[in-house]
Amino acid sequence: MWPAGRSLQTVSWAGEGVVRQQKREGRRWQTRNVSPVAVIDTVNVGRRAPNPYKKALDTGIGKSPVDGPVEVRAPGPKISGLGSGVVGDFIGDGLHHGGDEQAVYAFQREDLDAWERRLERTLPNGFFGENLTTRDLEVNEARVGERWRVGTDVVLQVTMPRIPCATFRGWVGEPGWAKWFTAVGRPGAYLRVITPGSMRAGDPVEVVHRPDHDVTISLVFRATTTERDLLPSLLAAGDDLDPEIREDVHARRLIELD
Repeated sequence: MWPAGRSLQTVSWAGEGVVRQQKREGRRWQTRNVSPVAVIDTVNVGRRAPNPYKKALDTGIGKSPVDGPVEVRAPGPKISGLGSGVVGDFIGDGLHHGGDEQAVYAFQREDLDAWERRLERTLPNGFFGENLTTRDLEVNEARVGERWRVGTDVVLQVTMPRIPCATFRGWVGEPGWAKWFTAVGRPGAYLRVITPGSMRAGDPVEVVHRPDHDVTISLVFRATTTERDLLPSLLAAGDDLDPEIREDVHARRLIELD
C-alpha cells in the first residue's frame, strides 16, 4: 500500500559514497551525482518458475545474486535466440523480452533503496528483475548508445528503458504499481552486449563512450509512455535510437502499458 502522506514530487536518493537530490521541476527530474566511482553491486539471474500473471508462460523475474563470475554474451534475436544475455538467466516471454537489444537489464541500488522507503518493505537486489544492480552509477541519465566497460572484459551498450509489464506489476504486488513506477520515470536501462566476457559483483563500471546527444533513458521513457510532445526530441539520438522506438516517434504513438 502506498504510504499515507508520501508524495512523488520530492524524492531524496542516497547511498554509500553518493548523494543524489532529485526535485521535480515542472515535469523533469534534476539529478546531482557526487561520487564518480561506479560498481556492480551484484549480478543477478532468474530461474524458471511458473508465472501466475501471464497464462501459459513461465517467468524468470525473481532474480537472485550470484557468487563468482557470470558469463554474458549476445543472445541473438527475440523468440528464436537464447533469451537473456546473461548465462543462466531465464526469459519467459520471448516475444516481448530478451534478445540482443534487451540482453541485460540494469537498475541502481539507490533507486531500490528509495522504493523501499516509499513502500516500507525490503527490496533485495534482483527483485525488480534486474541482471545488474549497480551502485554510484546514474543509470537513468545514461544516453542511448552510451557504452560501459564492466570489469576488464565486458562492454555493454545502453539501448532503451524498461517498460513495466503485467508480470512486473503482479510480482511487486502493490496496488497501482505500474502507475507509480511510470510516474517516477526511473525505469532502469536495457543493454546490448558489445564485447562478451565475464562479470561479477564488485566489478567497476566505466563509461567508455558517451554519444554527442542528450537523449537519455529517462527521456525516452517519459516520451514513449506519458509525454507524447517529447517524442520528436528522441530523433536527436540518430542511429542510437532503437528502430521500433523510431517508428513510435513517427507515428506519435505511446506504448500501451499492460
